[in-house]
Amino acid sequence: MSKREELIKKYTADLKEKCGITANADLLTKVTIACGPSIYNDDASTVASSQPSELNTVKNNFLIKKLGLKDGPDLDKGIDAVMEKYGKSNKHKYRAVVYYLLTVHFKKESIFK
Repeated sequence: MSKREELIKKYTADLKEKCGITANADLLTKVTIACGPSIYNDDASTVASSQPSELNTVKNNFLIKKLGLKDGPDLDKGIDAVMEKYGKSNKHKYRAVVYYLLTVHFKKESIFK
């Protein structure tokens, strides 16, 4: 099993255990690949949801640049909803899981077809 496959397995378990969601394996794999090498770096592989600058990075680099969404209050509400679902007290929020949840929240699965 490759390192990426191991991580996807970990992300699938996280979605199930912490969010109560059975992941679409194909979509999760594609979102994970889109994260690039950041998934292999301990610091970059997680999202620090308590840091406004980190949430801004998620909004600008993923929601606006990758998913093609327009900036506005809906993006912040979507990020808040995803962080709530993942668990505000959960310190280890994997970037690929956050991006997966955001993709589903904003109904942008077609980006990864």
